[in-house]
Amino acid sequence: MKYISLLGATGSIGTQTLDIIRMNPDKFVLTAMSAGKNLGLTRKFIKEFTPEFVSVQSKEDCESLRREFAGEEIAFSYSEEGLVEAACHEKTDIVVNAVLGSVGLYPTLQAIEAGKDIAIANKETLVTAGHLVMKAANDAGVRLLPVDSEHSAIFQALQGEQEKSIENLIITASGGSFRDRTRDELEGVTVEDALNHPNWSMGAKITIDSATMMNKGLEVIEAHWLFGLPYDQIKVLQHRESIIHSMIEFHDSSIIAQLGTPDMRVPIQYALTYPERIPFPKANRLNLAEIGRLNFKEMDFERFPCLRYAYEAGVAGGTMTTVLNAANEEAVSRFLSGHADFLDIERMIEKALKRHSKTENPGLDLIREVDTETREFVRSI
Repeated sequence: MKYISLLGATGSIGTQTLDIIRMNPDKFVLTAMSAGKNLGLTRKFIKEFTPEFVSVQSKEDCESLRREFAGEEIAFSYSEEGLVEAACHEKTDIVVNAVLGSVGLYPTLQAIEAGKDIAIANKETLVTAGHLVMKAANDAGVRLLPVDSEHSAIFQALQGEQEKSIENLIITASGGSFRDRTRDELEGVTVEDALNHPNWSMGAKITIDSATMMNKGLEVIEAHWLFGLPYDQIKVLQHRESIIHSMIEFHDSSIIAQLGTPDMRVPIQYALTYPERIPFPKANRLNLAEIGRLNFKEMDFERFPCLRYAYEAGVAGGTMTTVLNAANEEAVSRFLSGHADFLDIERMIEKALKRHSKTENPGLDLIREVDTETREFVRSI
């Protein structure tokens, strides 16, 4: 039996993680969870999974839930303190970090210090402070298990292989909602247009990131930290069908790929059961004969400048990736709220990157300072 703390229970990855727990009650127990503002789903999950600890975003919601579940043996908290308590719950074996944005960084560092393995779906944690997270994990001897389908694919393809034999990592990209549109055709696109992803069912922020290709840029930076490779050995290849989730090219020219239908529950389950594999009864099995053909295309950095910004920020290092992530989060938020156009997202990110003076090897306090300052700048544009 594995005891799980789930950060971000009401989000896309969070609800799919709960589906895995629901399908395997003899293998997993939810001991702690955090949620944001969705009290309806939070109440539902508390009643179904009866965790020992629950954290929400606001004090008011925390007090409301505490009164509602007064007869249950459940502890409640809120804000960052609550996130940390959930991540470090004493019974927990593995923490699933499925929160959105850089808010996941500090709880992850605290959970690592507490000796918890991390199933990481929060790519912003590694983008913002990969040097701190990887050092902490290595020092504590805990495992960072990737949940993103692309990084899970690389992780799976590496089993039984030597990392020193890698020539290139090849991360695949669907192309997002606007993959068939020219840049001129992106003028005036709506939020509803952008949220209509052709392959995956994801949360709003990640779906917009997929449309700008920033999601793939963040994944490139994440892969750099997870697998310890320089950026010139991490490639992105457009693959419309999202059947091949990523590939590894080895020195001897062999390429190993991981294939599967677009279902995030599969990499989530693998992270929770590693190194074992267990049956997945709800899987829509891959039928290559039915698909018939797989398509690939080189990435166009002029068409998708956010991908270029990510590579440039990653190579520059230091606080540049913190700026990249914070600017992107704020710009996407402004687009989703109707306060910016779709193409404004990349313009805001570019301005934030150009004005920033990089600091090498930043500590946590400086990272938080740069994150806050960048968000304020983007809101001021």
